Amino acid sequence: MAHSPLIIDIAGPALTATDQRRLKHPLVGGLILFARNWQDRAQLVALVAEIKALRADLLVCVDHEGGRVQRFKTDGFTHLPPMSALGQLWMQDGRAGEGHGAMRALDAATAVGDVLGSELRACGVDLSFAPVLDLDHGGSGVIGDRALHRDPRVVAALARALMHGLLQAGMANCGKHFPGHGFVAADSHTDVPIDRRSLKAILADDAAPYPWLSTVLASVMPAHVVYPRVDRRPAGFSARWLREILRERLGFQGAIFSDDLSMEGARHLDGRLLSYTDAAVRALSAGCDMVLLCNQSVGGGRAVDELIDGLARAQAQGLWQPDEAGELRRAALLPRTPPLPWDELMLYPAYVHALERLP
Repeated sequence: MAHSPLIIDIAGPALTATDQRRLKHPLVGGLILFARNWQDRAQLVALVAEIKALRADLLVCVDHEGGRVQRFKTDGFTHLPPMSALGQLWMQDGRAGEGHGAMRALDAATAVGDVLGSELRACGVDLSFAPVLDLDHGGSGVIGDRALHRDPRVVAALARALMHGLLQAGMANCGKHFPGHGFVAADSHTDVPIDRRSLKAILADDAAPYPWLSTVLASVMPAHVVYPRVDRRPAGFSARWLREILRERLGFQGAIFSDDLSMEGARHLDGRLLSYTDAAVRALSAGCDMVLLCNQSVGGGRAVDELIDGLARAQAQGLWQPDEAGELRRAALLPRTPPLPWDELMLYPAYVHALERLP
């Protein structure tokens, strides 16, 4: 069985001949959409239909969490709250008594997942990289209000409810950023964050939601963070984190995506600046099933072609070998039911009810 581990992007709101050539390559397994790929719903539906006409198995993804990370915000898309709004609702018992806020928050989290997934699927999108499972330690600007709560028990409970909503919409989920990005202040987009806590401390706190969600997590995205008391490599390039801890110790069975290989936290490894091909090979060898390269298609996309060609050479040279299990995990993220078209969705009672339950 072929393995298609590359998740790439496209430069604009329509496919070019170059985009089509890249997406047809057998090493490409999907693409991630950004705000630059959006004009309106009709355009998005047409774009995804064109992508699927090239290859029905391509996984169409987006970062669409709500709050400040929401790529599509106009032409009918619901402005979803930041995930922290659910955690705040959890704490608001009011006069109704202890636990009332938690119950309302769980219901609202399912509503968020349902609305998020249903609207994306109505436009043809297969997967959103959500929910964020990082804890809100208060010092991370890049995580901040993207986190559900400080308490890992609350995070796990709300995330499970949100995943339920996604499932109702026919969409899988992706928990991120394993084992936790919320403790460090540095932003891995522009820096190499270092978390100096022990493995025991991390597993007891930031990583605690992962084993609690092991039966419902469909995919995981590791953090471009170094935890030197566990491994000198960032989690997404660490076989200890991905194979020994996440899979063997915590029992995770789903797919593993690398975070964006163009981020600063992914470019430096073992004291040197890596090429995208070297970074991809190391991430895949460490245990990732798929690797993302984002925002490199703009301006001609030379880096995208270099990655595709480079991984093909690495395979020919025996530096990387396709993984049948990894390909099966990628394919398992594709929706299994047809979505409701947008106009039907707007009148669908469960969707209308979910809108009313948003925080």
